[in-house]
Amino acid sequence: MTSKKIQELENKILYHKELYYAGKAEISDEEYDQVEEELRYLDPENRVLQIVGTVKVSGEKVKHQTKMLSLAKTYKLDELLSWKGSEDILSMFKIDGTSCSLIYEKGILKLGKTRGNGEYGENITEKVRFIPSVPLKLKENIDMEVRGEIFCYQSKFIALSEDMIKEGLEKPNSLRNIVAGLLGRKEKVFLAKHLNFQAFEVFSEKEFAAEEEKLTFLKKQGFHIPHVRVHKDEKTIKETLEEAQDFMSEEEYLIDGVVFVFNNLELHDRLGATSHHPRYKMAYKFQGMSKETIINSISWQISRNGIATPVGEVEPVELSGAMISRVSLHNLGIVKQHQLKKGDRIEIVRSGEVIPKFLSVIKSSNEKFLIPKKCPSCSESLEIDDIRLVCKNPLCPAQIQEEILHFIRKIGIDDLSSKRLEEMINKGLVKGIPSLYRLKKEDLLELDKVKEKLASKIIKNIEKTKKINLVNFLTALGISGASQNKIEKIIDYGYRTLGDFEKLTSEKLIEIESFAQKSAEDFISSFKSKKAIIQELIDLGFKVEEVDFNHEGALKDKKFCITGTLSMKRSDIESLIKGNSGTVVSSVSKNTDYLVTNDTESSSSKFKKANSLKIPIINEKMLLDLIKKT
Repeated sequence: MTSKKIQELENKILYHKELYYAGKAEISDEEYDQVEEELRYLDPENRVLQIVGTVKVSGEKVKHQTKMLSLAKTYKLDELLSWKGSEDILSMFKIDGTSCSLIYEKGILKLGKTRGNGEYGENITEKVRFIPSVPLKLKENIDMEVRGEIFCYQSKFIALSEDMIKEGLEKPNSLRNIVAGLLGRKEKVFLAKHLNFQAFEVFSEKEFAAEEEKLTFLKKQGFHIPHVRVHKDEKTIKETLEEAQDFMSEEEYLIDGVVFVFNNLELHDRLGATSHHPRYKMAYKFQGMSKETIINSISWQISRNGIATPVGEVEPVELSGAMISRVSLHNLGIVKQHQLKKGDRIEIVRSGEVIPKFLSVIKSSNEKFLIPKKCPSCSESLEIDDIRLVCKNPLCPAQIQEEILHFIRKIGIDDLSSKRLEEMINKGLVKGIPSLYRLKKEDLLELDKVKEKLASKIIKNIEKTKKINLVNFLTALGISGASQNKIEKIIDYGYRTLGDFEKLTSEKLIEIESFAQKSAEDFISSFKSKKAIIQELIDLGFKVEEVDFNHEGALKDKKFCITGTLSMKRSDIESLIKGNSGTVVSSVSKNTDYLVTNDTESSSSKFKKANSLKIPIINEKMLLDLIKKT
C-alpha cells in the first residue's frame, strides 16, 4: 500500500510541476506543498523531491553555469526565527512569476534563459529583449550573470489581454499564468513588452561582503530590484510580513510570500546548498486555500485617494478557518476583464490577506454587466483612469472619512471609531484632519451615546497626539509610498526634520534604497499635496520631534560607507555610526565622507571609487578615534 501511495504522489507532483511551468496550474501552491509534504513523510529521500523546476524543457536547452535551485520554505514564524538565529537577514517580497537568468558579456546582454529543471533552461533571449526593465547594456563593461523574476503588473495585464485578442490569440484568464504562457510561445514574442523584470542575484568578479551590497550594485547597473530590508530582530520581521500582506491586498503585482537571506556573504559560502535549495535562504509563505462561491452583488468603496474598489458580496463560504461573505474584486480592470457580475460562480483565495480575493470565473451568469457612473458617496461622475475607477471630487465624504480614519489609526487617537467619525462628519463637526484639533467637549456631547466623561476623555486623547515623532507623523498623513520603513530609510539618509523633507526632490530620493523613479515622484507629489495640512497642524500646536538620534554626536552630518574585512559585526559598526549622529550609506559617492574597512588594499569597486574621489579610507580603530575626539 505504501509503495503504491508513494508512486501516486510522485506522479501527482510531476504532473502538477509540468502544468505549473506551462502556466496552466490546476491547484494552489499550498495544495501542491501539502502533496510534497505527504511524500516527504513517507519517503524523505525520494528522487522527485530533489527535482527543481519542471522536468521538461521545451525549445533550445541552455545549461546553467551554476544550478538555479529552489528555496526551502516555511509557513511558521518560529521556524523562520530559529533558522535566523542571531544573524542579520535581508528580506524581499517573493514575486509570483517566472525565474530567469540573464548573461552579459562586456556589459552587453547576450543570453536570457528560464530556470527550467535547474540544470538546463530554455533560451528566451528574443523575448527578454522586449522587456523594458531588462537593460540591454549595463553601466559598466563587465561580464556577469543576473538572476531575477519575470512578472506582470496588474495594470499591464489589461493592456496585454487587449493586444492578445487583437492578435487573434486566446484571452488570458489569469495574471498568475500569463508569464509562463508568453515565455513558452514561439511567435508574437513582442508581447513580452508588457512584462517586467526584477533582479535579486548577481554572479561576477566583483567583490561583495553583504547581500545588500549586491542589490545596490544591481540597481546602479540599471536593474529594478525588490524592496529590501535588513533585519536584526523579530519586531522588524513581523513588520515586513505585515507589509507583504498589505501588498498582497493592493495587488500591484502578485507575490506569494517573503524571501529571507543571510546578509553576511561569508555565511553563504560556509552553509552551502543541498541539491534542492541553498541553506542561506528561506521563503516564508502564507497559508492559504481557495474555494468556489457565487457573487450576490458588487459594491464599490471609495478610498482616501478616491479610487473606487469593487467588493463582491458572495454566498458565505468557510475559508482558512473563517466564514467569508465579502471578497476583493481587485479593480475596474479585473472586473472588466472577467465581466464580473451578479450570479457568477467564482474561485476565491485567501493567503495572507484579511479580505479574500477573486481568482477566476468558474461559470458566468446571464445577468447584465454594469459599471457605476456615479460615486456612491458624493454622486459626482466617476472617471476611468487606466485600470481604475476614480472619484476626483476632493470634497467627497468617503475620501475625507477614509483619510481622517487612516490618520486616527496611525497617530493613535483612542475612542474614535469609524462609526463615531462618520457621525461627526455627517453633523459637520469634522471636515478634515486639522478640524479634529478644533473640537470642543460641547461638540462631542452632540454625538449619540457620548456623555461628559467620554467627551472629556476623547478631547484629552486628541490633545496628547500633538507631540509626535517625525516617522509617526508622516506615516499618519497617508503620503503615497510612505510606509514606516521607507520614512525611516529617508531619515537614516540624513533628512531628519520636516524642513529637511521639504527640500527633498525625486532625484535625491532615488539615491535612497527602495525608491525607484515612479515611487520617488509619487512620494514627492503626495508630500507637496499635504503641505497645507502640515502647516495647519503646526499652527494648531503640533510639535513634530526628530527621531531619537544623538545630534550632538562626534559624527554629526558625516556619511560613512562600510565594506571589506571587519573585526566587528557590520551591524554593530552601523549602530555605532548612527548612535553618534552619523549616516550609513550603501555606496560611495562624492557626498561620502569616509569609507570604513580594515583592508589596506582591495580590488572592490567601493575601495577603488573612494581612492579615485580622494575620500578618506579609515579602519575601525580610526573610526573609534573619530568618536573619542569629542
